[in-house]
Amino acid sequence: MNTLIKNGLIVNANSRNSADIFVENSIISEIGKNIPDAEKRADEIVDATGLLVLPGAIDVHTHFELPFGNAISADDFFTGTRAAACGGVTTIMDFVTPEKGESLMDALVARRKLADSKVCIDYGLHVSLPGSGYDGITNRIEEMLDVVAAGITSFKVFMTYAFRATDDEFKAMLSKAKELDALIMVHAEDHKKLEELRAKFIAEGKTDAWHHYLSRPENVETKGVETAIKLAKETNASLYIVHLASAGGLKAVERAKKEGVHVFAETCPQYLHFTNDVYKQSDGQNYVCSPPIKSKESREALWEGIKSGLISTVATDHCPFTLEEKLWGKDDFTKIPNGVMGVENLYPYMLSEANKGNISFERVVELCCANPAKIFKLAPKKGQIAVGADADIVLYDPCKDFQVSVKNIHSNTDYTIWENVKLNGYPVTVYSRGKIIYKNGEFSGTAGTGKYLSNHCKSPSGHFDLLGESC
Repeated sequence: MNTLIKNGLIVNANSRNSADIFVENSIISEIGKNIPDAEKRADEIVDATGLLVLPGAIDVHTHFELPFGNAISADDFFTGTRAAACGGVTTIMDFVTPEKGESLMDALVARRKLADSKVCIDYGLHVSLPGSGYDGITNRIEEMLDVVAAGITSFKVFMTYAFRATDDEFKAMLSKAKELDALIMVHAEDHKKLEELRAKFIAEGKTDAWHHYLSRPENVETKGVETAIKLAKETNASLYIVHLASAGGLKAVERAKKEGVHVFAETCPQYLHFTNDVYKQSDGQNYVCSPPIKSKESREALWEGIKSGLISTVATDHCPFTLEEKLWGKDDFTKIPNGVMGVENLYPYMLSEANKGNISFERVVELCCANPAKIFKLAPKKGQIAVGADADIVLYDPCKDFQVSVKNIHSNTDYTIWENVKLNGYPVTVYSRGKIIYKNGEFSGTAGTGKYLSNHCKSPSGHFDLLGESC
């Protein structure tokens, strides 16, 4: 099917211009004014007057169908990608998490089998690397070669939880990733300090949601980030810090960049919008995630990092649970399933901030589309409006006001931390590979139509240089 999108304002990471877009089947084939015979060749003509024409967003941090203790995250690969699509996210990246004793390759095959028949937008996968303390397996590093050969380009390391790697294991993982031209992502929190604080508060009977935050305060993340960067520097490897939430952690990233360390920082909308005061509310358990939402000072620092370029991406760490499951830990934070929702709110929230004048629309596209595509080797097919790119296109109405409610979101959740948040501007039409999957509040996608993205673009240089050319 051929589609002509006319009269819109195209916004990419480094440009905006008024032009028409011609889509042939699933690919953007022409961009320009007065495209020859475009109207004759088009099966559908869309007038985008007054609208911004944006690349679909890429949420590189989701957790669909994730087991957490006695619960499983509320969104499966269908409802999760449905919610993503309805917010203008046209590609997600989720995680392969091996069970005890399971090989990385077997876990990858199982995760794909679970997702392929459900996803309604394109998706990729990262592979989580457990430390040997998880199940006693010491050959995980050797297994990295197998999954890289199968198309994986990124691995996640934990510095806390049962999955955690020791510093020596982490360092070896960084070295191996560098050798394989892969990228290590890290959940950076200081495990020793965190466990000391948790034990102290539990012993004192201080187990409300506020003490979840106090057990993982700013300095716990800052120390974790500093250690992770130190190891990356020693191995000369690239490092991607997931869900950065603290001012101290951001300062560590700034110092590292000045020293030439190749480090990327990701933050999430919940850290940009809320503060730790939410944990003092009667429904504080609903906001429990790890790292927890931090102080007002950290929120302000993160926004400065957004504006200065210190932060490379914004993703969601989307991992919602039901209200009943959250209430398991109303009086005991150790029983609360960790995670909040956000995949449907990511792009509208950031675009609303641009609409308010806090940042530019180009910067939003850079954070939510172009940089994720480059870092995770999805460029040039993803992350931009360009000839030859997949026709993942969002038509955005800057004049459409929207108030978030559990009644108008598309996740499989019975509450949202974003309830009553007002957004200025909202996506009105979303295309995935040239096909409309969302229009004016209605989802029209189909389970199983999303494609798995396997090593979509292999960088010949071995570097993830955001300042260089797209591969």
